[in-house]
Amino acid sequence: MIGKVLIVDDEEKLRNLLARLLKLEGYSIIEAGNLKSAQKLVESEDPDIILCDVKLPDGSGVNFIPEIKKKHPVIEIILLTAYGNIPDGIQAMKNGAFDYITKGDDNNKIIPLLSKAIEKVKLQKRVLQLESIVGKRYSFESIIGSSRQIKDAIELAKKVAPTDATVLLLGETGTGKEVFAQGIHNASPRSGRPFIALNCSAFSKELLESEMFGHKVGAFTGAVKDKKGLIEEANGGTLFLDEIGEMPVDLQSKLLRVLETGEFIKVGDTKLTSVNVRIITATNRNLLEEVKEGKFREDLYYRLNVFTIELPALRNRKEDISLLADYYTDFFSLKTNRKIKGISREAIKALEANSWKGNIRELKNVIERAVILENSDYITTDALPYDIQSVSEISGNSFNLSTVEKQHIQKVLAFAKGNKTEAARLLNIGLTTLYRKLEEYEIHR
Repeated sequence: MIGKVLIVDDEEKLRNLLARLLKLEGYSIIEAGNLKSAQKLVESEDPDIILCDVKLPDGSGVNFIPEIKKKHPVIEIILLTAYGNIPDGIQAMKNGAFDYITKGDDNNKIIPLLSKAIEKVKLQKRVLQLESIVGKRYSFESIIGSSRQIKDAIELAKKVAPTDATVLLLGETGTGKEVFAQGIHNASPRSGRPFIALNCSAFSKELLESEMFGHKVGAFTGAVKDKKGLIEEANGGTLFLDEIGEMPVDLQSKLLRVLETGEFIKVGDTKLTSVNVRIITATNRNLLEEVKEGKFREDLYYRLNVFTIELPALRNRKEDISLLADYYTDFFSLKTNRKIKGISREAIKALEANSWKGNIRELKNVIERAVILENSDYITTDALPYDIQSVSEISGNSFNLSTVEKQHIQKVLAFAKGNKTEAARLLNIGLTTLYRKLEEYEIHR
């Protein structure tokens, strides 16, 4: 089915003619003889396109457009009229019609016009899906996992979110520290104010000071105008300082002053600037060890360590790997317009056997690559990086005859680009036998 079209016209013969024509093109058709019936069908059937007559027994198709668009902005409406009426056409387009055509004279335009309209509808639906995903991205609901470790971390974050307490997020690179920081901000009374993130390891000492605290014109070579620092930009909201362990010691004292008094001095300035900002920090380092080695101020450590949340490494919550993999498969399938239905059981086993030194970030990249490479409906081990395939083969019973046979069939299928008849010929077995083995080994191609 290409799409669903609602035809609204009080002339039954015309409706039947259009319905037959569009069904031959692959459209699903529903019909209504008046606007009241059409309104009910819109709610119950969710059409993609409405082909609507201008003059109907209970009203005007031109006035029907804004009613529909208000509740269903994605639906496209094409108006049909028995008479070419320029003012009606202009008003219809202003009201949000996709187009306006004359019955009989423009019959040859209907199919190409519907094709363009359905393309727009599909694009709009895809954009809405992506926006929905992005909208949920930084809420606690977006944090995927059923393991005890991740649930405990979420519960702690939910408890501290409504407060102004400073939060220290601990965890390896790629465990989702910024997602947690954004979640805390969005669940706090500051959610309507800015959330600004700064990676302390991305700048030299001089640049980091300027980025954080701002500067006055002439403070240094290249300072041609006053600049607000990110602390000031985040006023009223939240500043997230990632890799806080990388911050130079002499800048740590300035940050400590902000935490204790809400005041700081810009580079090259003599006056104090006051801010009301919540600070959330994160690190993959052991800050207590850094304190002992003189690399991190002890007073700042205890000021940051008011409320600590430790995020688990992915290898320590293996039960969440399949959930994350499924989520990213759906996300990247939508983003790249691929029709990947899921991940094969064998591929899931391979993912679960991996150590994931890069944690969730690494898994995300692996799935994006697999979605692009996969030629079948399901992600198979063939689409995974070779090192992950190798780990899976070593950790499994790779000497078992059935395992070897399954791997060989997968390789031949990949060589035959999914053509089962060709694969059966290369394997020197019957096509029925191949289908039986595909079902037995749960190979989805």
